[in-house]
Amino acid sequence: MSYPPDPAAQEPGPVYPDPPYPGTPAPPYPGSAVPAPPYPGSAVPSPPYPGSAASAPPYPGSAAPPPPYPGSATPPPYPETPAPPSYPGGAPQYPGAGAAPSYPAAPPAYPGATPTYPSGPQPTATAPPYIPPQTPPAAPTPAAPPEAPAPDDLDYRHAGSRIHVAAHQRGADATAIGQLAVQVPGFLVSLAVVASFAVGILGTAIGWLVILAWLASGALVFHRPTELAFARHVMKLRAPLAEERARLEPIWREVTARAGIEAHTYELMVENSTDLNAVAAAGHVVGVTTYALNEIPSSNLAAVLAHELGHHTGGHAWTGLLGYWYSLPGRIAWAFMRGIARIAIRVASVFSLAATGMVYLFIGMFVVGGFLAAWYITVPLVVAPYLLAYVGRQGELRADRQAADLGFAPQLAQVLHHFQAQEDAVKAQAAAQGRQLKEPGGLAKLLTTHPDNYTRLQALEPYLRLGR
Repeated sequence: MSYPPDPAAQEPGPVYPDPPYPGTPAPPYPGSAVPAPPYPGSAVPSPPYPGSAASAPPYPGSAAPPPPYPGSATPPPYPETPAPPSYPGGAPQYPGAGAAPSYPAAPPAYPGATPTYPSGPQPTATAPPYIPPQTPPAAPTPAAPPEAPAPDDLDYRHAGSRIHVAAHQRGADATAIGQLAVQVPGFLVSLAVVASFAVGILGTAIGWLVILAWLASGALVFHRPTELAFARHVMKLRAPLAEERARLEPIWREVTARAGIEAHTYELMVENSTDLNAVAAAGHVVGVTTYALNEIPSSNLAAVLAHELGHHTGGHAWTGLLGYWYSLPGRIAWAFMRGIARIAIRVASVFSLAATGMVYLFIGMFVVGGFLAAWYITVPLVVAPYLLAYVGRQGELRADRQAADLGFAPQLAQVLHHFQAQEDAVKAQAAAQGRQLKEPGGLAKLLTTHPDNYTRLQALEPYLRLGR
């Protein structure tokens, strides 16, 4: 007869023998010194419990032993023996058992593997799918630090205060009047050319309308849309960007405030160039290069703008453009005649040397006849380029004095020293390469429209000594 099954015995593990029938002596308790009697008819003592040296199974009704360790076929120790800790290096040695070999630690289960249960077949864990190694993304290259803006060292003495307003926003000084006077011969030649073509091709009535329209066209020099179109398409200027305007306008307002000029009288424009330069064009346009705008200090930029403002207030810009416009037909006719003369000389040189000589003789007689017949026109036309260059040099010195009067003499001198340093660097580079720059000759120097830097610096010395 067997007792009802113990709930603890339902767990997987070794099967223990049933207890003896009533009336039979009770077996000794675990840990006692009395050995268990042999079974009837057997001279051999009872074998020890599997996995134990001399221990008997626990008495019925005692606490169930803990389940065996997962993955181990050896039963756990008796209750008197404390459960050994789990060692990472292998299974522990049980009491009474021989020294067990040290097993390597089992590898950790892969994610998603089936856990190991006590007793029974252990499911085989499947290895995870192969994931190719991924190269970590390259660290982003740090962006180059933005270039430091040009220092803003301008003395904004008129910032936020009222300014005086000059009686004349634009005028014409002696240089401007002289420039117009020098352009009169060219204007007369242009008038003759326009009249000849207009009347000869279109007739008298329509021809005179064309002549009058051409004479009135000079007013476009002061027409802002026409000026801006001229600046964009001919001079390659553009409107400033937002950040360029943010830097340019405060400096321009300070310059115009010192001169008593309304800032909105003129239009600011920008030229994409790596040269330090600025320009006064037509009647209302002031252009500055991107190099001057972004690379030089604000005080030096103010000196450059004050120089261009001097060209406008002195009338140099509008008189120069007006003279150029009214002399343009004569220039075109002269370029056409020179082209015809060159073609005639080349054609004659194909035939013979005598034919070439005849062409030269004809051209010479034509020029001499022009001098004799209309010397009052031909002589001024020959001399006009040298006079215009002289007037242009005087206009530059006047514009320098205008900037110095506004308090920018030291800053303008710094700009001129920069120009001279650039010229010296070009000469030094040419000398290092074994080249020699061709210096302008005597007549070529007379045709330059700007005085040399030393002349301009010498003209600024009185202002520099006064500390202005």
